[in-house]
Amino acid sequence: MNRVVCNPVDLAYRYQDVRMPFGGRSVHREAADPTVVHYRGRYYMFASMTRGFWHSEDLVEWELQHSDRIPATDYAPDVREVDGALLFTASRRAKGRFFRSVNPLADDFQEVASSEIAFWDPATFQDDDGRLYLYWGCSHNQPIRGVELDRESLQQIGEAVPLIEADAAVRGWERPGDDYVPVVRRGIAGKIMDAYIGDSPFIEGAYLNRVAGRYHLQYAGPGTQYNTYADGSYTGTGPLGPFEYDQNSPFSSKPGGFITGAGHGSTFQDRHGNWWHVATMRISVNADFERRIGLFPAGFDDDGVLFCNQNFADFPMSIPDRAFDPWTEASPGWMLLSYRAEATASSFLAEHEPKLATDESVRTWWVAGSREHGEWLSIDLGAVMTVHALQVNLADHKLEQHAPKLRDLAKGTVSKRGIFPHSYPTEFRVEVSVDGAEWTLVHNTADAGEDRPHAFIVPPAPHEVRYVRVTAGAMPFGGPFALSGLRVFGHADVAKPAAVTPTATRPDARTAVLAWDAVPGAVGYNIRYGIAPEKLYHSWLVYDRTELEIGSLNADPTYWAAVDSFNEAGVTPGPIVRID
Repeated sequence: MNRVVCNPVDLAYRYQDVRMPFGGRSVHREAADPTVVHYRGRYYMFASMTRGFWHSEDLVEWELQHSDRIPATDYAPDVREVDGALLFTASRRAKGRFFRSVNPLADDFQEVASSEIAFWDPATFQDDDGRLYLYWGCSHNQPIRGVELDRESLQQIGEAVPLIEADAAVRGWERPGDDYVPVVRRGIAGKIMDAYIGDSPFIEGAYLNRVAGRYHLQYAGPGTQYNTYADGSYTGTGPLGPFEYDQNSPFSSKPGGFITGAGHGSTFQDRHGNWWHVATMRISVNADFERRIGLFPAGFDDDGVLFCNQNFADFPMSIPDRAFDPWTEASPGWMLLSYRAEATASSFLAEHEPKLATDESVRTWWVAGSREHGEWLSIDLGAVMTVHALQVNLADHKLEQHAPKLRDLAKGTVSKRGIFPHSYPTEFRVEVSVDGAEWTLVHNTADAGEDRPHAFIVPPAPHEVRYVRVTAGAMPFGGPFALSGLRVFGHADVAKPAAVTPTATRPDARTAVLAWDAVPGAVGYNIRYGIAPEKLYHSWLVYDRTELEIGSLNADPTYWAAVDSFNEAGVTPGPIVRID
């Protein structure tokens, strides 16, 4: 069985019908704030706005399970095993609610208690001694709190303890804005948001793990709509502290590459003892909350530091069916072959040209000029290359013009929303060719009834390929065929690029600037950085750039960095330099 996947995770993300004030409407896929739990030999993933959950036996293939017994529109669902059952809860502005299940595939969830606490972004944790705790918080001006719960009644014991507050003046990664640049809001809505939030980050999404007697309390910031959305951590000696900020934070961060963001998630072990972190990735084009799910190898180093390996984190990733090293065995070594590949199409809409399917941005897309079956997009890799895998990323283009309006809408903070109750098949076929004349079919979802918005295709054997063509069948709601990324992975018979030695300066305590000379033949650069030469736990993937301003530093530690060049043949690590 193929055990290679690619972010964003290919799930049957549910469509949302979102009505904004003053008459605006958006229909788009969404899932975020994931919790994964390994329960009775199976993995269960719960995420916001899913109207159920996904389950898997192997972390590779996921199946969507509908549920009518857990709240459909309560954000940030949390699920943990407590006393041998799954305990489910989610965000509510009124009293919180708890549900239990021993057989989630039978949809046997039963509400077992309500809480006096009106919590947002909850997380439960049962310690080794059986005691149960609740953590919650999602605010620009309130801390994340924790409290012990009675195991039977699920009511709080004692007073809640404030645990985490924002400190963006010292922690650069907590600064709101894409690339850590302050947000400039416009219009009436912007003035309202400036008055309400200002430049404060949202601190949210708590999650707790206990490893080797240490408690790792995780949290997200600065905002889900930014490429800088990330998870940091504190460590403590008890479930309610005292906790100390981990200067390696953020431990989960993906500000560059095809799809960005890696915040508000959960950290879990698989059946072999390997650690993984699952988190929220952003699109945020149709709406701020247009999001996807990412899965990353994780672990705890010899000093007990929580980390994620997010180098090339939207390239193919191996999930071995055994214990493995998350740094040396997480990648099959397949490189991106399709960046800026010449693209042609049967037709296209203005401002949605074919080239947007190969620009390595999930936030831009090609759109066919009609909604007819048979519209196609083709790319030319420029030479024959060895192709191991392809990823077909569909986009939602103005589906509010085609999707029916739902009637049963729930009230949100500023909008109303409904979740479409069904999955919608995505029909397309993928063909490859050496000469552009004779084509070989490698994937076909016609009549399969599959909902594959980010289909990752690994043929049984690699193909020699120069041209790739994707042709549309039926699309959700009869909308137009739209591709945000036709991505091709494998190897080319070219030399690896030369190594890069950057200059590294620190203009202020929270910011580093790295600059380097362009390397002939390089497709892009992966910047690794961290607070020790052996702890370059952060990464930032860039294309067409020879300078990067990194605004995510913590003010106190010294930082080190390396710039790795890469192309279709592989990666050339650069020397590690101190950021002064």
